[in-house]
Amino acid sequence: MAFCNTLIVRTFTQTAAMAAAIKNVTVIGSGLMGAGIAQVAAQTGHHVTMVDIDEVAVGKAKDRIGASIQRVAKKKFAQDPEAGQKFISSALEKLQISTDAISSVKSADLVVEAIVENLDVKKKLFAQLDEVAPSHAIFASNTSSLPIGKIAAATNRKDRFGGLHFFNPVPVMKLLEVVRIPETSQGTYEAMCDWGKAMGKVTVECKDTPGFIVNRLLVPYMFEAVRMLDRGWHAEYPENTLFEPCELLTNMVAEGKHGVKSGKGFYEYNKK
Repeated sequence: MAFCNTLIVRTFTQTAAMAAAIKNVTVIGSGLMGAGIAQVAAQTGHHVTMVDIDEVAVGKAKDRIGASIQRVAKKKFAQDPEAGQKFISSALEKLQISTDAISSVKSADLVVEAIVENLDVKKKLFAQLDEVAPSHAIFASNTSSLPIGKIAAATNRKDRFGGLHFFNPVPVMKLLEVVRIPETSQGTYEAMCDWGKAMGKVTVECKDTPGFIVNRLLVPYMFEAVRMLDRGWHAEYPENTLFEPCELLTNMVAEGKHGVKSGKGFYEYNKK
């Protein structure tokens, strides 16, 4: 009985420690999502290392983050410029960049992956990181649609693996889907939720199902719009201009003008 009580106390202590331990965060990927996650983490007092294989790309991402933090400070501390400057300095001091993922995770409490949506690539990355990251480190993917369980299968820490699906733009969007697989421990889940709340996000629990919650609702919605076109909805009401296909939008998509991500859309975006 004494052994059981000791084990229970030890487990509770470890769980509580895990929930409070996320101070050092490594973000893999410096695209829109990775940079956004890194920015908010740094703004909220976490030590962050943002990693990308391209030195130029990660450097430019840090510059964008700096500019974004300045905009946040200008709005948040409109009446107190001195406090705003301290906010900027503090956040930037907590943000580091690197092109070496292996060395960057060696002191991480949490590793958030935000790279290309390719299952094999993600699995390869996590398998490598699993060999060098601290045993207590939590791994999480920001994937919007790939199964977390399949990504976690590449590691030996399924109990410390989950999904942290942020929404773009990360500094603005409040929702954070916290995805758990059957193997995710309660301590890991609570730690991810607590970290999300510390980032100023509203967290919702998700099962590891395709699309999680938001995309699970969004994708059928979009497909139904396509199906309406496929069924000839416009053909049934040729006199109603509301149902006419938009030629401009159709042509823009065909030309690859997808907006900010592609650099062109209704406007031309200067990617710095």
